Amino acid sequence: MINIFYWSPCLEKVGTYKSTINSALSIGKYSKKKFSINVINVCGEWEKERKLFEDNNVNLIDIGFNFFKYLPRSGYFSSRFSYIFIAIMSFIPLIKLLIKKKPHFFVSHLLTSVPFIIFYFFKFKTKLILRISGFPRLTFFRKFLWKICSKKIFKVTFPSVELLNQLSDLNIFHEKQLIFLPDPILNIKEYIRKKKTFKKNFINSKNRNFFISAGRLTKQKNFSYLIKEFKKFSDKNEKIDLLIFGLGEEKEKLNDLIKELHLNKRVFLMGYTEYIYEYMRKSQAFILSSLWEDPGFVIIEAAFNNSLVISSNCKNGPSEFLEYGRAGILFENNIKNSLFNALEIFVSRDFDKRSKKFLAKKNCLKYSLLRHNNIIKNIFLN
Repeated sequence: MINIFYWSPCLEKVGTYKSTINSALSIGKYSKKKFSINVINVCGEWEKERKLFEDNNVNLIDIGFNFFKYLPRSGYFSSRFSYIFIAIMSFIPLIKLLIKKKPHFFVSHLLTSVPFIIFYFFKFKTKLILRISGFPRLTFFRKFLWKICSKKIFKVTFPSVELLNQLSDLNIFHEKQLIFLPDPILNIKEYIRKKKTFKKNFINSKNRNFFISAGRLTKQKNFSYLIKEFKKFSDKNEKIDLLIFGLGEEKEKLNDLIKELHLNKRVFLMGYTEYIYEYMRKSQAFILSSLWEDPGFVIIEAAFNNSLVISSNCKNGPSEFLEYGRAGILFENNIKNSLFNALEIFVSRDFDKRSKKFLAKKNCLKYSLLRHNNIIKNIFLN
C-alpha cells in the first residue's frame, strides 16, 4: 500500500484548509484500497476534523504539542508570528516522523519552507509534492529556496492553468514537474444529500431580491470596494439588496462604511450561515470582489448552485473559470464604476443570464472530488 502524508498547518479555514481536507477525502473515498492517507496534525490545528477523517479512511498523525488554541490567528503580523513558531516547533518532530514512517509521498500545501529545508539536508526516498496556490510573493529567500530545492521536488501542482504558466515562465522548475491539478471543491453526492435539508431550513426574512457575496472579512476580499460600487447601483435600483456572509477583522470597518453611505437598509453583514448554498440559489447573482483568488472556492460553489457569477478580473483563476467573460461577468477591481457598470449590464433587458449560468455550471465539474482523485492518483501511481 502506498503511504501518503499531507502537510498543511492551517491557522484559519481558508481555501487551503478546504483543499487539504477534500484532497485527502477524495483519495480515502475513491482509492482507499491502494493508498494509506495521513494528515499531519502539527499543533492541534486539525483536531476538529478528527472524526471526519476517521470516518473517511484518513489517519490523523499527531507530532507536536496541542498549542493551536493559544496561537494568534487574525492580522498579518500575528499570523506570521504563529507560522514562524509552528515552523520552529515542528522541525525536529517532522524529521523524526519521516525517518520512522518512511512515507512514499509527502504533499506540502502550506508552510513549505519546513519540508523544503528538511528534504534538502536529509536524504529521504520520500517524493516531495508541492502545491502552489495564488501567485506567491517571490521574496529573495523564497526564490532562492525554490531554486536550490527544485531537484528535490517530484511534482509541483497548481489549481489554475494561468498560475502554472506564470510559474513556468520563471524557469525555476522543470516543465515535467508542473501539473495542473484542480482543487477538489465539489463533493457532488454529499451536496445532493444535503440539498433537501438546506431547502427545509432556509428562510428569506427580507423577502426581497438580493445579490450575495461571501468570504472572510479581510483586506483580500475587498468588500469596501463592493459596498461603494453597490451604493451607486442602489441609488438607481431600489429592488435589490446586498447580503455579505462571513466573519473577520474588518467587520467594524465595513459596518462604519455602510452607515456612512446610508446603506443600513440595503447592505447587510450576515455573519456565518450553514445555509449559504440556499442563499446562492435564491440570489440574483454572486459577486466576488477579491484582490486575488485561485480560482476561488466560493465562485465555483455559487456557479454550481445556479447563481450567476460577477467577479473581479483578479489574477490566477476567476477569469479562467468564467472563460474570460463567456460564463459570467468580469470587472476590473478598484477601478471606479467598473463593478457598477457590471451590475448595470446584469440588470439590462438583453443580458443572457441563462447561457452564462449553463457554461459556468459545466465548468464546475472539473473541480469535483472524483476528478481530483483521478488526477492525483495518476501522480502517485506513475
